Amino acid sequence: MLAPLGLVLAGCDGFRPPRLAVNGIDITGAAYAQDFRLLDPDGKERTLADFRGQAVLMFFGFTQCPDVCPTALTRASRIRELLGPLGSQLQVIFVTLDPERDTPEVLRAYTAAFDPSFLGLYTDVEGTAQTAKAFRVYYRKVPTGASYTMDHSALSYLYDPQGRVRVVLRHELSAEQCAADVRQLLAKTA
Repeated sequence: MLAPLGLVLAGCDGFRPPRLAVNGIDITGAAYAQDFRLLDPDGKERTLADFRGQAVLMFFGFTQCPDVCPTALTRASRIRELLGPLGSQLQVIFVTLDPERDTPEVLRAYTAAFDPSFLGLYTDVEGTAQTAKAFRVYYRKVPTGASYTMDHSALSYLYDPQGRVRVVLRHELSAEQCAADVRQLLAKTA
C-alpha cells in the first residue's frame, strides 16, 4: 500500500515537461532565464505572463549592432514564415542591452523593420545589468573613438506557451532548424 502513495507523492514536486530532441540546446528545468520585468515602447511593464499561450523567442542585443542582431531578427522573421499558420503562436522579443541609445521610439522602429509583431523591450542601465545576469547574458561596452559598440552573447531563448524556458538557440542555427524546434515545442505543449 505504501508504494502507490510514494508514486503519488513523487509527482508533488512540480510538473517537469518532457525533454526535447532539438537542434538547439534543451535547457528544460534551468534555474535561470525564468522571468523579466521590462518596459515596452509604450512604457507598459511586461513579464512572461503577458505571453502565456504563445511560444516566445527572446534575443538580447542593440539596435546599432552591425551584424549579429539584424541576422538574429531576420532569422526570427523567417522562422515565423516557415511556421505558416503556427507563426501567429510565436512572439519574438528583442531586449536591448543599450538603453542609453535604444529609446522606445528607436526600439519600435527597429523591431517593426523586421516584423510588425516583434516587440522591443528595455529598462534602465541598472535594470539591464540585473536582467542580463538573470539570463546569463554577457555584454559590455567597447569604446570606438568618440562612440562605442557592444559585445554581447548571441543566443536566443525559446519559451513554451506555459512560459517555461525550454531551448537556447545558437546563432549559427538556420531558420529551418529553429522553426523545427519551435514546431516541436508547440506540438509537445499543445
